[in-house]
Amino acid sequence: MQFKDYQQGVLNILDDYLEMLIKQRSRVRGLVRLRAENPDLDVGVPEYIEAAWNELNRIGVLPRSRSGVPFSSRTDGVGTSVPNVTLKIPTGGGKTLLAAAALSRIMSKWRLSNHGVALWIVPNEAIYSQTLKALSDRQHPYRQLLDRAAAGRVKILEKTTRLDRRDVDSHLCIILLMLQSANRQTKESLKIFKDRGNIQGFFPVSDDFQAHAEMLKSTPNLEVYGDKGSYGCIIRDSLGNALRVTRPVVVMDEGHRGYSDLAIDTIYGFNPYFVLELSATPKDRVRNVPPIYSNWLVDVRGSALDQEEMIKLPINITVRGNGDWRDCLRASLEHLNHLQQKADSLRSESSRYIRPICLVQVERTGSDQRDAGFIHADDAREYLLTLGVSEDQIAVKTSHKNDLKEPENQNLLDPKNQVRFIITKQALQEGWDCAFAYVLCSLALARNRNAMAQLIGRILRQPDARKTGVLELDQCYVFCSHSRTRDVVATIKDGLERDGMADLVDRIEGEDDMHGAGENPRPLKRRERFQRLQIYLPIVNWVADGDVRPLDYERDILYRIDWNLVNVRDIADQIPKRISAHGIETVQVGLESTLDGRDSVSSRKLDFVAVPRSFDPLYVTRAICDIVPNAWIARKYVSEIIGELAERGIKGDYLGGVSHLVLESLRACLHAERDRLAEDLFRRDVQSGRIQFRLRTDSHNWIMPDEMTTLRPFDSKRLRRSDGTVVEKGLFEAVYAEDFNQYERCVAGYLDGDAALQWWHRNVARRQYSMQGWKRNRVFPDFIFALSGDGKKERLMILEAKGDHLDNPDSQYKQRLMEICSEIFQVEKVVQCGELDLVFDDNRTVSCALIFESQWESSLAKLLEDGS
Repeated sequence: MQFKDYQQGVLNILDDYLEMLIKQRSRVRGLVRLRAENPDLDVGVPEYIEAAWNELNRIGVLPRSRSGVPFSSRTDGVGTSVPNVTLKIPTGGGKTLLAAAALSRIMSKWRLSNHGVALWIVPNEAIYSQTLKALSDRQHPYRQLLDRAAAGRVKILEKTTRLDRRDVDSHLCIILLMLQSANRQTKESLKIFKDRGNIQGFFPVSDDFQAHAEMLKSTPNLEVYGDKGSYGCIIRDSLGNALRVTRPVVVMDEGHRGYSDLAIDTIYGFNPYFVLELSATPKDRVRNVPPIYSNWLVDVRGSALDQEEMIKLPINITVRGNGDWRDCLRASLEHLNHLQQKADSLRSESSRYIRPICLVQVERTGSDQRDAGFIHADDAREYLLTLGVSEDQIAVKTSHKNDLKEPENQNLLDPKNQVRFIITKQALQEGWDCAFAYVLCSLALARNRNAMAQLIGRILRQPDARKTGVLELDQCYVFCSHSRTRDVVATIKDGLERDGMADLVDRIEGEDDMHGAGENPRPLKRRERFQRLQIYLPIVNWVADGDVRPLDYERDILYRIDWNLVNVRDIADQIPKRISAHGIETVQVGLESTLDGRDSVSSRKLDFVAVPRSFDPLYVTRAICDIVPNAWIARKYVSEIIGELAERGIKGDYLGGVSHLVLESLRACLHAERDRLAEDLFRRDVQSGRIQFRLRTDSHNWIMPDEMTTLRPFDSKRLRRSDGTVVEKGLFEAVYAEDFNQYERCVAGYLDGDAALQWWHRNVARRQYSMQGWKRNRVFPDFIFALSGDGKKERLMILEAKGDHLDNPDSQYKQRLMEICSEIFQVEKVVQCGELDLVFDDNRTVSCALIFESQWESSLAKLLEDGS
């Protein structure tokens, strides 16, 4: 096959390294013979692997970007030095192709054999499945490269496959292994280290104790039955031991994931003959003693991929600042439809098939997180359905649900595949690859920048690794909601400059790869002095005709709104005579070369160009049905606006050209009217007593749990006050600093140091205490705490702490809701037999408040003073 220029350059540098390695090894062997023949001769014998590396560095073969980084040597399980190099290849640069080509060179030039064992280690199941499928297909270019290297005698094996020494002696046996399969603390319990009957021919018969002893002398790190130091121990017939005696060539895909102490010990414990790492973002562990560096043999930049037409550049960014995620998703659909029209024209002219796909990044995906006040995968899916997207065109890819595994969705490049939208949070990790992904609709950038940065890499790959000649199909697109343009551009630019078109995601330290947060939930109990404390908080209840239940937004608010009170005819006055781009900013991000030869990321603003189209009243009706639940009323509003616009001369093609402005204005009006009418209805129901916020004796309260779960390891950093003291009044036994932002740490520390404060709790789970108001999303306060002083009983405080940049209509809504709840709080006077016995008097209060960052200390001090 024909390699790209930069790929051939990578292989040429690898050839140079292997030749230098062979040269230095020959030189060292000569010095060893000379010293053996002349014992009195003082001849130093250098480490040939490091010598080869330093010589390449001296003559300028190695990357200039790593000129100051020293060589980091590795040794195997028996103390022998092992050649180790890293190929830094951007995402989409063909790492697997280069791995297959590099393996054939390593086997022929360094191993001097076309048979033996190659251990191919991958980081996750997605990459494992893709690699296994490609290497097992004799028609695939990867497999053809290996077949040529081994004269067609290649076996692709998994860790449970039968392995015979005769196969190793006559074939190139490539064993695929996920890093997690060997990278565990309890190695003895793993299948790879267990004795099994299908590992044959590698070890002496069980009763030949002498042969076992001799083999252990040459390979002392083999696993055995019995005491390794005593005569009569037997070597286990395990895959792990077979690897150790055959000394495999190791290929590590996404090699940066194998830099924890355990991963390094495990991989080099296989006694490898050569280790080849491939990564878009190699990592160093400079804090380790001694430091562990990644030995970059090459540093391929993003511009190399761009020159070879392998990626879509520039990146076009559109930021919609009105805060409505539905507008952002709708705009993404409209642009995807535009790209599909271009793709259809391309196919009619050249028969080249492309089906543009949009990735939708949401905030929540869990089945129990739908009502948590975040944009959920189901919310995005249901809204797409209202916009006319069919069920078959939407796939959800989360940790709980994977529609991409369905048989009809497995090959996204198949013309018979229907998928056009993939909804995810951050489940599309390394290994997910679809060149048809053109649009990223980020609905969660503000809360999850890393996930958005990671998904950028998923839309960069160019279909067929060649340009189409159609401008729109040779670029990619990002639509963001409720974000600042500079934040979006900074996220993309930093990622491109740092990683050279890599995965664009902040990496976890090596130790955290296997032992970090998120793997082992564990319980947190209350502090001992609070274990018997019963804590109840009032919830917003609907009370009518003897029925008491939590307030339901749709049932009690939305469906009771009188939509006849809404007038949409005035919206026609807001439509300009000329198309305007007000509220939408479009930016392009691309690569350019500087005078010193380095790659730089540039960005420039673009003028918005409206594409004339016909006005579709059914589409506009569907697009507002998430606000107005009655489709007949929604259709009436659209008809009224069309009539008003026609009277002003806005109709026909011009009406189609401003349809996006009509829809935006209509949605903004309906949003405001819905919330205004809902608030009026809420306040009337409060006055009438149908909506109550009180501590009740009939169990309709929220009860503070006795136990929580945390994903933080035991040794995580504890939260401290400003004086350095670990907080001691938190309700639960441990409070971790990583669960707070800087502002929240200040608030928590201040609370913890107040003399009148009894206890405090961070409402961090987002599934704990909440308050329902006249808007759909629940309000989840940040802090709950109790005050007492001057002989008074406890006063419960519910506190929301917002940054100044969040002083927006949403914060104003929360403040009004909290003020209303504080005003109407009561304690139930009647104690019902058999129900909850609340021993409170009229002095018992529950107060709600919201404070902003710029004045948090004075505001909080006033709250504490009034409450104690």
